[in-house]
Amino acid sequence: MGALSSRVLWLWGRCAPQQQGAIGIEEEEVVEAAMATADEMEESVQAGPTTSQGGLKRKTVSGEPHEKEPHRKRAKDSSESAYEALFTRGEGSDVQICALGEAWNLHRVYLCQSGYFASMFSGAWRETTMNTIELQMPDENIDCEALHKALSSLYQDYVFIPPNRVICLLAAASMLQLDELIQQCGEVMKETVSAQTVCSYYYSAESYGLPNIRTMCFQWLLDNLMTQRSEHLLREVSLDLMKELIASSELLVVEVEMDVHTKLKKWLFLQLQPTWSGPHRALLSDANLWFARSKRESEDTPFLETEEGRAFVPVFQQLRLAYIICDLHSACTIDQDALIPAAWLAPVYKEQWLALLRAEQTRNLGPIDVNMSDLQENSMRCGGQLRRDEKCGWRWAGFNFGWDLVVCYTNRCIIFRRSVLNKPCGLGVSLPWQRKIVFHLRLASLDRAGRAVFRKDTEYQVISLRKHQELEVVNLENQDVVFPIYVACNFLYLPREGHCPE
Repeated sequence: MGALSSRVLWLWGRCAPQQQGAIGIEEEEVVEAAMATADEMEESVQAGPTTSQGGLKRKTVSGEPHEKEPHRKRAKDSSESAYEALFTRGEGSDVQICALGEAWNLHRVYLCQSGYFASMFSGAWRETTMNTIELQMPDENIDCEALHKALSSLYQDYVFIPPNRVICLLAAASMLQLDELIQQCGEVMKETVSAQTVCSYYYSAESYGLPNIRTMCFQWLLDNLMTQRSEHLLREVSLDLMKELIASSELLVVEVEMDVHTKLKKWLFLQLQPTWSGPHRALLSDANLWFARSKRESEDTPFLETEEGRAFVPVFQQLRLAYIICDLHSACTIDQDALIPAAWLAPVYKEQWLALLRAEQTRNLGPIDVNMSDLQENSMRCGGQLRRDEKCGWRWAGFNFGWDLVVCYTNRCIIFRRSVLNKPCGLGVSLPWQRKIVFHLRLASLDRAGRAVFRKDTEYQVISLRKHQELEVVNLENQDVVFPIYVACNFLYLPREGHCPE
């Protein structure tokens, strides 16, 4: 299975039902051959069917060649007329399936390819000997069209799965335990993930047990949450999913942590006002106006302490506030928004002030060991973008702890340089001769649908830079790189200390 346009066979579109009426001699022969084959398969099933993960597996007779094709495959390959006669017209039917106000005249031998029906027909169930079976639909995602297509898949190799129908068909396939159809739905989801589909695919993968699709969608969201300008996407991200995304150290932050707060503010506004409509450029200003009005009405109570805002506390607790308040403009914005309670901010301000004093007044050079838990939970997330393959650079000057880190891209290499030049950068830089830092660098190129077409990660590394020293951290020479490239980095530049030096 592969690309929608080339590797999924759209057989459904070519199998239009013919009108009821007399059939020709050749078609009669095909149908008779198919029915004879069905009889052989039924005898085999009655001899002792076995199931595995919901799909029927025909027992192999001792000495039978492994290469021998199953009878159903030969019958389907004979002609599309077999599908039309057996499924569409129900010729030779020995059981009627009724559901959702419709009825299908089908064949037990074909239905037993489904684990659901194989269990039903081989056990001590009352449906085992019934000629008409009424199915109850436990899943609201299953509609008549999806059930029809799922049943039809038992009579043909491939079915046409439009992306806008894949979840309904996945639900039907999961209920009927049709492993091959479930796999085909997964392939369609892989090929069509986008801002419009990613959340519905993610939730469906959780519901129907597709961990690979769930992981793919989660990675897509980590790569695109901060870069996509889509109100639809923000509306679709649930509270629990957003909490998991914001907590991840792998979230691709395009610039600095304050951008994560801004994105969360937009998301929160759209969760509270799902009918909002307007140009994207007006979203943030409208959100600010709405929260300012809420602040006045609640008599300056921080929004997350109001009854309406308490549900969103777990999400905002994932923000790495220490890397927001180190910038004056960001700290003022946090204060003016009045979303975050002061009780959250006070200990962060204290810890950052003590960290600044330790950096300036002690001989602590920085982290020595890589504590993975500390890196994942407390590292600074920041990033940039290489728009084209040409020399460029930027500064991450928000450290203010003995660092003014310059990032350079030149000759297909990314280089870190510690600058101590007297340039404006927050509170300025300190001049200890050496500083240590832990970093993890990630590169990603995304296509128009947000799927990664290039990805490269470094290991977590402890590096030591002296004044004006340079270090090559990534070399892209001889690699098939697609521009633009997002550069995301996690930094830990001070050991976590909870006490003052004696």
